[in-house]
Amino acid sequence: MLTVDFRIFPLLYTDRLILRQIFAGDVNEIISLRSNKEAMKYIDKPLIESENDALQFIQKITDGVNNYEAITWAITHQNNDLLIGTIGFWKIDKEHHRAEIGYMLHPAYQNKGIMQEALSAVLNYGFNAMQIHSVEANINPANEASKKFLEKNKFIQEAYFRENFYYNGQFLDSAIFSLLAPV
Repeated sequence: MLTVDFRIFPLLYTDRLILRQIFAGDVNEIISLRSNKEAMKYIDKPLIESENDALQFIQKITDGVNNYEAITWAITHQNNDLLIGTIGFWKIDKEHHRAEIGYMLHPAYQNKGIMQEALSAVLNYGFNAMQIHSVEANINPANEASKKFLEKNKFIQEAYFRENFYYNGQFLDSAIFSLLAPV
């Protein structure tokens, strides 16, 4: 069985980025990110519209880390601690050494290779430090940019579920991609 321990939160560094823990001090950036209709277009979750909503969201992330059930990093530039996106593993399946990855970047920072750097660092941590065997990504099939991003990173579509997700009064489809640990 997979053992995860986030008592010391892992900081991850890339050429341009620092991936760090999310704190209550990130509340305004979380509101900016999760209330942005373009950023949330394919997330299929309610927009965060208030400071209270954002603080509850941050608490949920913190609880996941403290309970060793999930880990989410704030994506920041090395020269600026401002949260510009998030990336992390949630739904960590310890028995089967599998985790679902989720990521989001504010539209002002997209198409600059930032998410590629963040994903590489997080996958390296997941496969090597956490000993995850496989990573799953569950996306809205209409999100072509995410699909291309995953395929570029050698994720393979495993499944397509029709109308398996109910949100905002309608049933939506899901596409599941996965990546196995390198051998």
